[in-house]
Amino acid sequence: MPINRKSTKEKGVYVVTSENRKHQGKPDVCYYIAYKLDGKLTWEKVGWTSEGYSLRLAADIRSERMRSIRHGEELPKQKSKEPLFSDLAEQYFVWAKENLTKGGKFERNRYDLHLKDFFAGKRMDEISSFDLERLKAELTKKGLSPMSVRHILALFRFIVNKAVSWGLYRGENPAKGIKMPVPQNERQRFLSTEETEQLLANLKERSLLWHDITLLSLYTGMRASEIFNLKNHDLNFTDGTIFISNPKNKHSRYAYMTESIKEMLRRRAGDNPDAYVFTNRKGEKITEVSRSFERAIDDLKLNEGIQDPRQKVVFHTLRHTFCSWLAIQGTPLYTIAELAGHRDLKMSQRYSHLSPDHKRTAVNGLEAVLNGNKTGMVISFPGGKK
Repeated sequence: MPINRKSTKEKGVYVVTSENRKHQGKPDVCYYIAYKLDGKLTWEKVGWTSEGYSLRLAADIRSERMRSIRHGEELPKQKSKEPLFSDLAEQYFVWAKENLTKGGKFERNRYDLHLKDFFAGKRMDEISSFDLERLKAELTKKGLSPMSVRHILALFRFIVNKAVSWGLYRGENPAKGIKMPVPQNERQRFLSTEETEQLLANLKERSLLWHDITLLSLYTGMRASEIFNLKNHDLNFTDGTIFISNPKNKHSRYAYMTESIKEMLRRRAGDNPDAYVFTNRKGEKITEVSRSFERAIDDLKLNEGIQDPRQKVVFHTLRHTFCSWLAIQGTPLYTIAELAGHRDLKMSQRYSHLSPDHKRTAVNGLEAVLNGNKTGMVISFPGGKK
């Protein structure tokens, strides 16, 4: 995304008006001057209105440059031509306004709180991976969670990557190779059958829409975003399957309808194959979990007295409950991984402690076979000799 400089009444003086940066209640303006040096067009950033620069001052600076060039005098040493990180961030938020959920509101808040001051006035060639390590240590010392620190570092990396793709910066991303904090936030709690019945009953009275969404997550393990993206053409009532396209791990998969799920989806499905199965009151796509769900949790006191976030009931608990119930009934971890759309089997290992002790049962079963074999029959083991 090139910088959109606009000409002014002063020759060779251009301005860029920020969409996010403010000065005295108005959009801040940055001044640039252009002149030829050794036959080549040279652009020089003068500064922002908020820094005390004006159109007249920018024109005077250009006149001084032209006089120096005409008389063969050495121009003042130019500062680094590398862009300020803050300028790259402003360009990023112009893009975010049109392309990200809620116009990049969460990203903007994260930047203002944790990145803006830390990198204030720093050009990209002045920022190293060591600076990011310092930032990581500082954020951790402040008590931010590993996930929060991870999000902040990821935002820095993404801003710079976007700048590179737009041709605004040609260097290497300082965040490359930075070891990201690993959050210890795996959900541990899952709902009992009694809690599930109470939650569904409460939601049925409160909001049939969120009763149905909750029911679908409990019986398929679908993430909230996957349910929000579900369209009528994803439903196959003949095969009893739900096609989940473009999920979090980028690998599409199928979920399977129980009879209650099939009945509910038949009621919800419309004739338009491209319409969303679940919509808000305005008929629009749902983008976030409703307060109706949260109020039901509060009403049932499911989180009363619980401080550990991993033990609190949130919408994602429904997915964790689905996987936990499968493990309890003896479903192989590989199958759980496929049904839940886990990236790898490691993510399903957290449910192994809930599975019946199949290893012990297998060994005990083998002893029974050996003790029961009194006829001298040779038993073949995979890879063994007879």
